[in-house]
Amino acid sequence: MGDQVASLAAAFPDHEAVFAAGVDVPAPGGGRACFGNLLLSMLPVQQVMRHMLPYPADPAVPGMQRSCIEAVVATAQGKMRVMTTHLEYYSARQRQAQVGALRAIQEEAAGHAASGPAAGGKEDNPVFAHRERPVSAVLCGDFNCEPGSPEYVWLASPSPVPGAGWRDAWSLVRPNAPHAPTVGLNGADWPDRPYCCDFFWVSEDLAKQVVDLKVEATTAASDHQPVILVLRD
Repeated sequence: MGDQVASLAAAFPDHEAVFAAGVDVPAPGGGRACFGNLLLSMLPVQQVMRHMLPYPADPAVPGMQRSCIEAVVATAQGKMRVMTTHLEYYSARQRQAQVGALRAIQEEAAGHAASGPAAGGKEDNPVFAHRERPVSAVLCGDFNCEPGSPEYVWLASPSPVPGAGWRDAWSLVRPNAPHAPTVGLNGADWPDRPYCCDFFWVSEDLAKQVVDLKVEATTAASDHQPVILVLRD
């Protein structure tokens, strides 16, 4: 299949590409075979963090290591974090653990945002210099669970850390409408019915900034449909 990250980066020359591999193993023909997440940004990318998500043993089903990209980007309204991930398909136990990690990442960021620079910081050292990690964030990806599932309900549950909760962007703009399907359309080999498993989540402070969320249902370029989030300028 070639180097898909390089191909996509070349196809979007005005974007900065950030890749995080969850799986990184020797390829049968030489080199490395990687599977993970790619973020393409037209906004200036500041700090980047690549999180390896939990992968507890679940021998009853196949599985793989999963990852999440967290990137701080500079917008006209200030800095915000953009996160993208792809949770485990087969194992509910692993998805639950991964959802827990996504909640913990947001709670950790909220703590950093509230505390500010550490005492005795070394601003002349590029490794220890303080870098803003705002609580404002967007989280997107294939969560491999449906609305109302235990994993979805947990991710949507309030956080004990003030301001660290996640809000489903679809429910913010269409609170009384079922989620539009993001898989099972346009003749894909799977699944056997249309449903939604791809979401945009926003931090609590961005909830009022969500203008629209829509699913592009006509393209057959992938077995998943594009999901487009619009935030207020």
